[in-house]
Amino acid sequence: MKIIAMIPARYSASRFPGKLLKDLGGKPVIVRTYQAALQTNLFDDVFVVTDSEVISKAIKNVGGNVFMSLKTHECGSDRIAEAVENMEVDIVVNVQGDEPFIDAVSLEKLIQVFKNDADKKIDLASLKVLMTQKEDIQNPNNVKVITDHQNFALYFSRSVIPFHRDKYFSVNYYKHKGVYAFRKEALIDFYHLPMTPLESAEKIEAIRYLEVGKRIKMVETTVESIGIDTPEDLEKAINFLKK
Repeated sequence: MKIIAMIPARYSASRFPGKLLKDLGGKPVIVRTYQAALQTNLFDDVFVVTDSEVISKAIKNVGGNVFMSLKTHECGSDRIAEAVENMEVDIVVNVQGDEPFIDAVSLEKLIQVFKNDADKKIDLASLKVLMTQKEDIQNPNNVKVITDHQNFALYFSRSVIPFHRDKYFSVNYYKHKGVYAFRKEALIDFYHLPMTPLESAEKIEAIRYLEVGKRIKMVETTVESIGIDTPEDLEKAINFLKK
């Protein structure tokens, strides 16, 4: 089973343009992410997938692998799919370019899902983390996920799900972390299908997989990663690195 990591990396970002090239302890954020992915020793290969010449140059300067996108993409899955379509791989792991402190334990759990799936009934695996703070649960920037008893995703939403109508029963709320492991076939199927209605409404790409019948195994993690979406997040990352 050949397993590779793909790191989609756009230069533009609405909240923090150029964030992947910002300095983080002497290295650009994207370089730290790439090197951290390599250091997990979980992957046969690691690639950065980008449409930016400056990001490409930063990775090549440290001897890294780069795939230059030829098309314009709406989401990370499409960008990765273009890159792997003609590669001989089995499992593709999407590593977030703006999360340089990689949680190797959680990534290993995602990969193990496929190693344990001898009948190949699982199309994707992804992460969820328990939320307990009301403001986190109600924040539409935190995508929520609900699952069945076997931890297969039933739905993702920016709304609060489940709706807690009967207060006599306790419910748990889980945040979806946008780290995916795909069977290559599922990723390519996604790539060649149009955006679906619910995906379009919620702006959550995982919903397209559900709408076309793919099975997503959710793996719980207790690790909250440090994502760099704002200058304030970068400052937190710098302080974390100093510890």
